[in-house]
Formats: sequence, C-alpha cells, structure tokens
Amino acid sequence: MYAIIKTGGKQYRVAIGDVVDVELLDGDIGSEVQFTEVLFVNNGSKPIVGGPHVPGGVVTGELVDYVAGPKVTSMKYIPGNHRKRIGHRQHYSRVKITQIAS
Repeated sequence: MYAIIKTGGKQYRVAIGDVVDVELLDGDIGSEVQFTEVLFVNNGSKPIVGGPHVPGGVVTGELVDYVAGPKVTSMKYIPGNHRKRIGHRQHYSRVKITQIAS
C-alpha cells in the first residue's frame, strides 16, 4: 500500500514505514503530523485517484528529526579581482510514515 501526498509544493510517494525529508514543519520531535492533501492511494486491489484530493484520505506520520541538506555553493566573479562566494543549506523535517487511511 502506498500513497502520493503533497506538502511544501512538492509531491512524495510514501508507504508505511518510509522515512521522508519534507519542507520544514511546525511541531516538536516525536509529535504526530497529518497530511490531508492525498492525491492518490493504492491499497493493492483498487487504486483511488483524487480529483484533486482523495476524499477522506489522510496520511499520518511521526516527526523524527530536523535535518539540513547538503551545502550548495556558487561563486560570482567580476573582472578586476573581485569574487563573491555564496552558500546555502536547506533545512528539512524528517517524517516517518505510520498510517495511510483512505
């Protein structure tokens, strides 16, 4: 059984037991998180397609940790011996999927 959810402007394919990194969410570590924007559910026998959301579809997860992604750096060079280095590191919430209800 798996589902496709939408959070933070992105779509994720999740199954029970999966650990996914999603955009930063509010809440304490260990708290329950619910995703109500469920776009698709496949329970093995009959797939349920939402239009745009599956009615009554909820994916529940547990907030495991807050993590930071890889550092992305870029360099800007302007003639005349002038350089500028720019870096960015995106922060994510790590969520473990515990239940899929449709």
